[in-house]
Amino acid sequence: MRRFSSAKQMCCGSILSAVLGFSLFSSSASAAEEFPKRNVQYIIPFVPGGESDISARLQQKYFEELTGKQLVIQYMAGGGGAVGWSQLNSMKPDGHTIMGTNLPQLILKPLDKAVGFKTADIKDFYYFHYSPDALVVNNDSPFKTLDDFVAAAKKMPGGVTLSGSGTQGANDVAKTSFDKLAGIVTTYIPFKGTGEAVTAVLGNQVSASWGYTTVAANHREKVRMLAVASEERHPMFPDVPTFKELGYDMLGGAYRGMAVPKDTPAETTEKLSGIFGKINQNPEFRKQMEELGFVLIDVPLPQVPAFLAKQTTAYTNAARAMGVLK
Repeated sequence: MRRFSSAKQMCCGSILSAVLGFSLFSSSASAAEEFPKRNVQYIIPFVPGGESDISARLQQKYFEELTGKQLVIQYMAGGGGAVGWSQLNSMKPDGHTIMGTNLPQLILKPLDKAVGFKTADIKDFYYFHYSPDALVVNNDSPFKTLDDFVAAAKKMPGGVTLSGSGTQGANDVAKTSFDKLAGIVTTYIPFKGTGEAVTAVLGNQVSASWGYTTVAANHREKVRMLAVASEERHPMFPDVPTFKELGYDMLGGAYRGMAVPKDTPAETTEKLSGIFGKINQNPEFRKQMEELGFVLIDVPLPQVPAFLAKQTTAYTNAARAMGVLK
């Protein structure tokens, strides 16, 4: 009887362990399946009204359609994104807090000085679009083609002025890259944001502006682009050539993605990547973004490391050309 009782206890213990194990597994799986459990806070590390904010607000509708939860946008501006990125990893790592990320700032700023974060510390999970660099002029500009612009810059080294948004950003990199490719010297004048840079070219305070296709989309009656730094011509501007078509191997712009605190579980991070991937494939969303001048890209979580490695190489070289790195 004792042996039977002991065996019975062992059997019951095994069954109990199995039940508990299954219960824990089911609970974990259920938690992953239920994500998100509540609204997700989407922090934009820039001021309201910029391109990061615009795209986030367009994503809100589709996020709610897919998850039944809201994407709540908040702002944490400062340091060209550095204030927000330096605090990201101190936030709760449960997937219900995400933050916008931007290239090249995410790579260039830590190369220049201590800004409270390192690029490798930021856990990006998706890159969804970029604003292609574009050389923009006032409609009254004497520069009708890119050749006109280059010829003037060669005739007057340093005399051709260009506005742009800030330093160590996409506009600054574009100026440095194109000057090197074209063998010219131009003068870059940084402004606090894209809006001020556009105002400068509209008011003929500068010869041209390093902007984006989004600038031309928002000011179609006032400016025109001489060339765009995308692989193909933008569908909204079929008559504007790419830099590559004109003999300049230049591709780039302001890339935008999203990150989570680094300790966020892998399955939650993958779920977020999948959600925003579905949003990016929505025909209505794509149409809205393209009409604003954006170019959609799809870089889900598994592809992010290779994408960032390639961008890091390119921007590190640009940093040397800009004097950020010696």
